[in-house]
Amino acid sequence: MSVPEAITSAIYLDHNATTPIDPRVFAAMEPYLKALFGNPSSVEHEHGNSAALAVDRAREQVAQAIGCRPQEIIFTGSCTEANNLAILGIARGAPEKRHIVTTRIEHPAVLEPVRALECEGWCITYLDVDNNGRVSADAIADTLREDTALVSVMAANNEVGTLQPLAAIGALCAARGVLFHSDLAQLTAYGDVNVERDNIHLASLSAHKAYGPKGVGALYIRSRRPRPRLVPIMYGGGHERGLRPGTLNTAAIVGMGEALQLAHVQAQEDAIRLRALCNVFRDELIAALPGALLNGDPTERLANNLSFSIDGVEPLALIRALRGQLSFSASSACTTDKIETSHVLLAMFGDTSRARTAFRIAPGRFTTTADMEKALDAIVREAHRLREMARPAA
Repeated sequence: MSVPEAITSAIYLDHNATTPIDPRVFAAMEPYLKALFGNPSSVEHEHGNSAALAVDRAREQVAQAIGCRPQEIIFTGSCTEANNLAILGIARGAPEKRHIVTTRIEHPAVLEPVRALECEGWCITYLDVDNNGRVSADAIADTLREDTALVSVMAANNEVGTLQPLAAIGALCAARGVLFHSDLAQLTAYGDVNVERDNIHLASLSAHKAYGPKGVGALYIRSRRPRPRLVPIMYGGGHERGLRPGTLNTAAIVGMGEALQLAHVQAQEDAIRLRALCNVFRDELIAALPGALLNGDPTERLANNLSFSIDGVEPLALIRALRGQLSFSASSACTTDKIETSHVLLAMFGDTSRARTAFRIAPGRFTTTADMEKALDAIVREAHRLREMARPAA
């Protein structure tokens, strides 16, 4: 099947939605899509044993990338599944604790499981964030109770790029004896991740947000005190310490291990380069378009994320007009089937023009300076055109 010309020619600037597979990751995966196809549970013969050894190595790579032990990594089918296993598994494993704390800007993969628990009788505290999209550790401290089972706060917001104060939240939870879960999907490619240092007890991980394949994720579950007690949310063959049944996707797991190892090695280098590209883009766009605003924390943010609201410019019209030239996003990719204002922007700004006109630019590992310059020129030119069209006739 040939690749449509529009895809090969358009500049991809939606890396917070998904990333291309790094060629080094694909090379690591390829043997397990062909000759090394064995079932890693069938260790008694050579095909299965080779696959099992590959899974073991990937588990070590993922563990090293986030600062934990290999046996603390459970492979899942996605980061969404990891979030569900963490939240539902903890809640149902300690039914005497009926309180969970989270924020209003979490990914739906966190918000939907906690809402399901709320329907079953759990008490959920949804914390507000400030105009930059940050929650304070003090606000969390004020909500903790004797029956608080879990605090779940994402490391970095996928829409506006804001980083949360993980270390402060982790220290608070450790001091109060409460389990702390974080969705790290956006952080691993460009951030400094260490679950032990930051007192994170459960962490959800994604491969495809870090230049690995789709269809695989992982959940870190601390094996030392405080040791989370989870029950499975699916049942089957007892794989992954009985917490995630199903034959392991060896090739995808190998890809995840390679992707996170690469990210661990070059996250800082990638972050420095991407932050510089984004800073130039931000300054020039705001200078060229009076009334353009940056959303999210101005400094405590993902290196590759820019969220803008441009007065008088409807983001879906901008995206459609530039579809053949650029790929970028008006909201979280997981909600693009709904034409509604993002819950993240609503939590930050209310039902305002700023919330409704937000869009996201997210370069990545293979984005060049020339790509960003072309994207800037196209967006500025089209934004001026859309503003002119929206202006009432004299």
